Amino acid sequence: MTPVHTASAETMSREARSWFGRAEDWLDQRGKGAWIAAMVLGFIFFWPIGLALLAYMIWSKRMFNGSCRHNKVARYHRHSVRTSGNAAFDAYREETLRRLEEEQDAFQAFLNRLREAKDKAEFDAFMDERAKAPTSDKPDSDANGTGEGQPA
Repeated sequence: MTPVHTASAETMSREARSWFGRAEDWLDQRGKGAWIAAMVLGFIFFWPIGLALLAYMIWSKRMFNGSCRHNKVARYHRHSVRTSGNAAFDAYREETLRRLEEEQDAFQAFLNRLREAKDKAEFDAFMDERAKAPTSDKPDSDANGTGEGQPA
């Protein structure tokens, strides 16, 4: 296929998308903030629209890590396609971007381990507290020491 045919095919596929699909793409390009702003505006103008957007964002995982992965892939493709015309600079830029992405992934893994360690420490403290708590299966009927369960 020639590039002219590819461009016209892409244009046709964009035109064939519904208004909802185009709006979704537009919001995705602008990130989570745009989705949140659209939801808030939906609540302001007509609350069922805001509620529908909130449900869609939760259902499609737009508010969670799935959208971040999409942005990472899009960011990689955006940087890898553009060239400055200077091969040395392009190589340096690609190496720097790759290194930064590796550092970001390593930091994200570190944060995940930190959260897990904190959760484990909190759970262990809870279990220790629970184990130390007096576990009395019978009621405190002999509290006064008379053995009868009644005041003397």
